[in-house]
Order: sequence, then C-alpha cells, then structure tokens
Amino acid sequence: MKPNPVVWFEIHVQDMARARKFYEAVFQCQLETLKSPAGEANGMQMLSFPGDMTTMGASGALVKMEGVPSGGGGGTLVYFACEDCAVEQGRVEKAGGKVFKPKFSIGEYGQCALVNDTEGNMIGLHSM
Repeated sequence: MKPNPVVWFEIHVQDMARARKFYEAVFQCQLETLKSPAGEANGMQMLSFPGDMTTMGASGALVKMEGVPSGGGGGTLVYFACEDCAVEQGRVEKAGGKVFKPKFSIGEYGQCALVNDTEGNMIGLHSM
C-alpha cells in the first residue's frame, strides 16, 4: 500500500444548498461544481472541495445521490486539516452545525475537534 492511501472522499448530503453554505462558511472556501459522472452514477450532484489530485492528501466532494442517506453512524470519519481547529470549530454553530466535542489534545499528534454538519454527518477538524 502507498503512503496516504486515501485518494478521494464523499460526504453525502440531502440539501446541497444548505450543506454548501455550511462548509463554505466553516472552511472559508469556495466549493466547485463537478460534472455528474457517466454510467450508473449519472444524476448525482457534486460540489468539490479545493484540491488537485497531484499533491499529498485526499480531495473530495459533497454528494447528493438518490437513495444514499446522510448522517447516521456510518463508521467513517473524515478529518479536515486546519491551522488551528478552534477557528473552524468557532464557525460551526453560526453555520448551522453543532460542536460534538470541542478542541482536545491528541498528544504529540496535535489537536482535534468533532463537529456535526447541517446534514447529520460528523466530521473531524485537526491541527498540529
């Protein structure tokens, strides 16, 4: 297996406009529309996070797809890199989300915060 093996992630949503507003407010970025893929995945709505597939780390998108729910205890948690995760955590509630666990230490590996977006998804915020 290659180092940093994750190359893509998707955060499933039910209300794309509401989710876009949340993520753009918390991370102070612009999400870009991705063309719907061909084949069986046709009809999906996708907004990608800033990124390119040539640098270390994973890029990803918000995805609205028929029959795929958001939220719930999915068992996978995506962590977003932050300069200081307390800053992004401070924007969560104003953007309509909830802070699940405020910034806490993970020792030599930095700090994290766990938050819920407007769609019921839990995401992690990480800083060194």
